Amino acid sequence: MIENQSIYLALSVVLFIIGAAGAVCRRNAIVVFMCIEIMLCGVSIAFVTFSRGHQSLDGIFMVLFVMAVAAAEAAVGLAIFVLMYRKHGSIDLDKFNLLKW
Repeated sequence: MIENQSIYLALSVVLFIIGAAGAVCRRNAIVVFMCIEIMLCGVSIAFVTFSRGHQSLDGIFMVLFVMAVAAAEAAVGLAIFVLMYRKHGSIDLDKFNLLKW
């Protein structure tokens, strides 16, 4: 079980790093949004792995909570992207600079 656990943890770390690198490097809002979702998948795999290792259901319940938050994030994020496209004509994050001085 320990060998499988380390494989799943390595997979979760790789997914999290790929998502973080993509969120930092890309400027398209949809790509950044997808990279954040990849990071959430990595965290969910880590929660389930630790939950299975400790014979507990806490990690699985946390994954259900993360999935609910991700669904709400997807709905709000897509609505914001539609409004950004309607107002600015693009979803490029460099052009969307309302918070800059």
